[in-house]
Amino acid sequence: MTLKSIIWNGLFVAALCLAFFLLYRIFEQYSYDQVVQSVRSIPFWRLCLALLCAAASYLCLSCFDLLAIRSLGKSLPYPKVALASFVSLSLGHNIGFAGLSSGAFRYRYYSRWGLTAEDVAKIILFCGVTVGLGLVTLGGLAMIINPVDAGRLLQIGTATTRLFGLLALVLPVAYAALAFFVRGQLQLWRWSFQLPRFSIAVGQVAIGTINFIFVSACLHQMLSAFGSVAFFRSVTAFVLANSAILATHVPGGLGVLEATVAYVVPKEASIGALIAFRCVYFFIPLVLGTTLLFISEVVLRRHSREAGDETNPADERAKAQSV
Repeated sequence: MTLKSIIWNGLFVAALCLAFFLLYRIFEQYSYDQVVQSVRSIPFWRLCLALLCAAASYLCLSCFDLLAIRSLGKSLPYPKVALASFVSLSLGHNIGFAGLSSGAFRYRYYSRWGLTAEDVAKIILFCGVTVGLGLVTLGGLAMIINPVDAGRLLQIGTATTRLFGLLALVLPVAYAALAFFVRGQLQLWRWSFQLPRFSIAVGQVAIGTINFIFVSACLHQMLSAFGSVAFFRSVTAFVLANSAILATHVPGGLGVLEATVAYVVPKEASIGALIAFRCVYFFIPLVLGTTLLFISEVVLRRHSREAGDETNPADERAKAQSV
């Protein structure tokens, strides 16, 4: 076993232990009665819409990995990519330091399917860039369409907020333009960056933005169950909250998400709405991801043993012939 494999496997075990710890943390902060009561207070149709939005978001996240693998010039069946992406991110979102924690799970899967540690590192970087592009694009739109709430949180005027929104939109446009005109490595001082094809770069901006729209829509359904709130107000709340979570790396964004959303929409951000959102987008995927992780580990280990058993007779015959 190589040193890289030992490191990635160690990260995998550490991340798995932390995932179990976070299950305990979630129920320590919110009692079981609070969780049940908050979910019951949400109209069933809103809960279903929120679940669909959450599922659509995780579907978009699997496309991050799919685009990343294609940018490497490699190919994997989509079901494998979807499994690796969902397990990695459903746990990574709750653990914190998503790039590192989800990377350990990604390596666990992708290394079995022929990708190297370098390939996995490039996939993590690619997905991180896609997250950034989506967040900046939707954040720019939110500051232009809803400058009041964003400006109140950032302590700047409406005109300045809209200007920042326009400047934010320059970044994804510039990224796509560089991918179109440069078509290769971009050299910036001592650093060089391999730009993706133009079609993939546009796909990163589009799918990254759509992903955050679905997450914001999930939050919007929960907030709307407790009061009237405009969609782009929910978008502003989530974009600012997610930016704070990425900056602080607090596991699962515990406390950061609640504080930021409550500041932007103080009346609608009841404890019930926030608990319900955390259950739908964080807790349920965490349980499903952990379950899928254990099932896939059993299946993949069994296939690995069966493959090893099939090769053993051939090895024995080869040794006998050489003698």
